[in-house]
Amino acid sequence: MRIAVIGQSVFGAEVFKLLRKNGHEIVGVFTLQDVNGKQDPLALAAANVGVKVFKYSKWMVNKKVIPEVYDEYQALNAELNVLPFCSQFIPNEIILFPKYQTIIYHPSLLPCHRGASAINWTLMCGDKKGGFSIFWADDGLDTGPILLQRSTFVDPNDTLETFYNRFCFPEGIKAMGEAVEMIATNRAPSIVQPEEGATFEPFVRKDKVQINFDQPAAVIHNFIRGNDKVPGAWTLINGEQITFFGSRLWSRLPPRGIQVPIDGVKYSAIVHKDGMILFGNDGKMLNVSQVQYSSGKMIPASKFGKEDSSTQKLELTPEEVSMENNLKAIWKGILNTDIDKTLDFFKAGAGSMDVVRLIEEIKVSFDIKLAIEDVYMNPVFDDLMMCVIRRGRGIEDKEPFTYDAVEIEANKMKLKFPHQVFIDNEFVDSSDGATYNTINPADETVICKVSKATKEDVNRAVEAAKAAFEEGEWSKLNARDRGMLLFRLADLMEQHQEELATIESLDSGAVYTLALKTHIGMSIQTFRYFAGWCDKIQGKTIPINNARPNKNLTFTKREPIGVCAIVVPWNYPLMMLSWKIAACLAAGNTVVLKPAMVTPLTALKFAELSVLAGFPPGVINILPGSGTLVGQAMSEHPDIRKLGFTGSTPVGKTIMESCAKANLKKVSLELGGKSPLIIFNDCDLDKAVRLGCGAVFFNKGENCIAAGRLFVEESIHDEFVQRVIEEIKKMKIGNPLDRSTDHGPQNHRAHLQKLIEYCDIGVKEGATLVRGGKQCDLPGLFFEPTVFTNVEDHMMIAKEESFGPVMIISKFIDGDVNGVLQSANNTEFGLASGVFTQDIDKAMRVADSLDAGTVFINTYNKTDVAAPFGGFKQSGFGKDLGEEALNEYLKTKTVTLEYK
Repeated sequence: MRIAVIGQSVFGAEVFKLLRKNGHEIVGVFTLQDVNGKQDPLALAAANVGVKVFKYSKWMVNKKVIPEVYDEYQALNAELNVLPFCSQFIPNEIILFPKYQTIIYHPSLLPCHRGASAINWTLMCGDKKGGFSIFWADDGLDTGPILLQRSTFVDPNDTLETFYNRFCFPEGIKAMGEAVEMIATNRAPSIVQPEEGATFEPFVRKDKVQINFDQPAAVIHNFIRGNDKVPGAWTLINGEQITFFGSRLWSRLPPRGIQVPIDGVKYSAIVHKDGMILFGNDGKMLNVSQVQYSSGKMIPASKFGKEDSSTQKLELTPEEVSMENNLKAIWKGILNTDIDKTLDFFKAGAGSMDVVRLIEEIKVSFDIKLAIEDVYMNPVFDDLMMCVIRRGRGIEDKEPFTYDAVEIEANKMKLKFPHQVFIDNEFVDSSDGATYNTINPADETVICKVSKATKEDVNRAVEAAKAAFEEGEWSKLNARDRGMLLFRLADLMEQHQEELATIESLDSGAVYTLALKTHIGMSIQTFRYFAGWCDKIQGKTIPINNARPNKNLTFTKREPIGVCAIVVPWNYPLMMLSWKIAACLAAGNTVVLKPAMVTPLTALKFAELSVLAGFPPGVINILPGSGTLVGQAMSEHPDIRKLGFTGSTPVGKTIMESCAKANLKKVSLELGGKSPLIIFNDCDLDKAVRLGCGAVFFNKGENCIAAGRLFVEESIHDEFVQRVIEEIKKMKIGNPLDRSTDHGPQNHRAHLQKLIEYCDIGVKEGATLVRGGKQCDLPGLFFEPTVFTNVEDHMMIAKEESFGPVMIISKFIDGDVNGVLQSANNTEFGLASGVFTQDIDKAMRVADSLDAGTVFINTYNKTDVAAPFGGFKQSGFGKDLGEEALNEYLKTKTVTLEYK
């Protein structure tokens, strides 16, 4: 067909190109006059291929068609007028002249939202469904019969830009092509518009879009997004017109931030790190991401009322001065006008496609990548020039990461670490401002005050973690990029290894050399190990019976669970955190972690390093506080889908019950132990004594897999005991920061008191206290390494773990392998175990028979990040470390498809 295209914009240009591609002859294009010498995209597209272009300032005078215009149009002998996007008033004589008359694109589902601001009103009215119509033009305003319509859902947070770009633009171009084909093949319907449901709304102008806050938040949200970015809904703050953009409904708790009164409005706005919260009269909220001052300057809403570093002038180098001249040339090429430092890009006639062109030309000319928002935020030439310079220097406009640090000197170094709860990548006070003292067990002095998290803090942390998992940057990361973040975090932990070890020693009493190698060293290894797993988590293809004659394909996907809670103990504060968090994050989850109340500091320092490593907000949240409050709130929270816990068996049972009652969340538990260590008379006795002491006294006995009971064959029993005593005498007890110290203080006073009571019970039950059993005569929480012999199966100390430096020794008759195995397995715990013998057959038989998650043969405490770790029976279930740990933080989805 011979077609006249009447309209403007990129949309019109794309329709023009599609019609030509489909074989139609475009006999003429009618569009707007040039602005500052710059052609409309439709005019440019037509001129590039030699199609006649007509640019009338107007078609009519006194409501009558201008004869010269009409004659020029008639001479083209068009069979159809296509108006893809047209702001001009076209005379009826032009509309009705062609054989097939005229079709028009309108961005609403007619008869609803007639008028020039249709998409605005679709959003302002909160329509659940939107779209566009292509209709036959008549003498009314958007009243002609419908040729075709296309519709889609309207997302609650769609803006003019997102809805147009997602649907109206791409689908509208295709539909215009389809409509013309229907006309060309005589298949085009003409459906009279019903008057029922018909609406006509006025053109939206800036002076008409002041926000009325005496409405529900959803209505205000629709009003703002319906005017984003043109013309922009506004209000008055301190008498200045402030325009809002990027509105989203806010269903989370009110954020912490700076309150900003709005002129004549009951509720103040809240400026926070993610924008500005506005309230409706129903108390509900919406969040805007950008604001614009009356001067035209646009800034992130999070910076409103704050000093804006992006506005500070920079001293330019000679090279940067030449960049300024080049940027002026780029602007002039786009805007076709003289450029001065005060020129506004958009007021000079630039559109969205010009923004894309500007960004690309800056990238090619300067090798500097701007974001689209950089242009919108800096529309004035001088502002954009400063933005380009800042990006070229590697300066971002993000607010610097700061926190209220505790600064002390210890171990001949200056320490700096956080003391507040960590939520959504911010350190903040607990919701009620409560704090508690964390104590140095070496001398019982206060290290610092730590924020004590509340149930509200749990709710905020879970909200942040859920948002990060479902819609944040974390949810969009490739698996390999996720691994790179974990590697980067491990590198930072290594750079801060001595600082972390010192904090760990101060807070938990760990001997510094052990903290350096094990507490921190293994933590680093754990993150590197699981970083390598990130892009190797994969499903399987499974052969199933085909639904003949068709075929089926079944495969599984391994997916993250969602928001996970982790509760870790006080004996290895950072290492237990790392064992669980590394696998959790590698699987793609987000996490809320509660460190032990008595040892929160390395967890908080870890949180600081996670921000420096680049982890997005909400991925990691750390809440120091009590288990009965914070831990219980996590167990009961409906949005937490997995809880991993390391601690005592009674608490583990409570957690499991709460998780089941709340929402049947997945649970993994690493609980108490009473690990047997069997020492046969054919062992390497020197090694057995040395490693046997390590099995009990390692980390002051505060070790989940500590050998809780040693079974020593009768013929070597006395010599073994004597050698152990000699080894204990060599131990240096004292300041854990002293490099020569072997044995540090117990973690906290309540635990020390339990050890004293434990030993008293052992004596009362008839066991022989060979050494120790009491607090050292030193300041601080030091407990003497203790040895009991003649311990029988019925005694409490034979059944319950001390979780301290207490060696429990029982002798067994030479050769009675079955008897000692029966005693060793006669416990409700099954975390670890060990055997020393040079008879490999005996060793393997014992290993097969011991009912424990880990068996050590001729070694002890030899854990590795690649080897799964976890217990049996009341020592819990689930694994840390190794590939199996990933299973605790993944779910398997089965997908079956059918094909021919």
